[in-house]
Amino acid sequence: MTNPTAAMLVIGDEILSGRTRDANMYHLAGELTKIGIDLKEVRVVSDDKDAIVRAVKSLSETYVTVITSGGIGPTHDDITADCVAAAFDRKIDVREDARTLLAAHYDRQGIALNEARLRMARIPEGAALIDNPVSVAPGFRLKNVHVMAGLPSVFQAMVASVLPDLTGGAPLMSETWRIYRGEGDIAGPLGTLAAEYSDLSIGSYPFQKDGRYGANIVLRGTDAALIATALTRLQKLFPQ
Repeated sequence: MTNPTAAMLVIGDEILSGRTRDANMYHLAGELTKIGIDLKEVRVVSDDKDAIVRAVKSLSETYVTVITSGGIGPTHDDITADCVAAAFDRKIDVREDARTLLAAHYDRQGIALNEARLRMARIPEGAALIDNPVSVAPGFRLKNVHVMAGLPSVFQAMVASVLPDLTGGAPLMSETWRIYRGEGDIAGPLGTLAAEYSDLSIGSYPFQKDGRYGANIVLRGTDAALIATALTRLQKLFPQ
């Protein structure tokens, strides 16, 4: 059985400019792998409405699940909610349940729920809220697109909120075999092995250590027995 697919859309000029290093992709990939959802694509776009709308439409039509990060804060350049609404031709406005969450949160801190903070309560028509146990301001799900904050601690909390509702498949397993030979020497036999075990993903990741060339060969798949058989063949081909 083929696992469900997913894509991630990372939104923000700060990522593309190099001012901020994205940590959310690494976290999401690991969490989806655990529940048998294959992350097939990660796309990074700037804070540009047309680019975000195009990406949301394209990814939503291609994959079972789409998860976005970034652009749902209180500032003028936080436009993700508006773009997702536009991608699905939905109205967007302050929603009362989101407003209530924010009002209670800021009231407890003695902080005014001003116009800027109220932007975080703007939710597209028909969307379901995503819980945010860290800073309260909710994300949302519209169709198969899950919209989340970019701050890693909040993103991770939101991912934990939605994972139980996602339909997974068989968890992905892997084995690694280290070979101290250059990729040019192992490419032929390795290609033959990959063709024989086409149900597995077999990747070669080269390295250089202490003046020696080598490669880590990683076998990935959902069938533990098949991985074990392929690993035995690999070890016989390239004994250490």
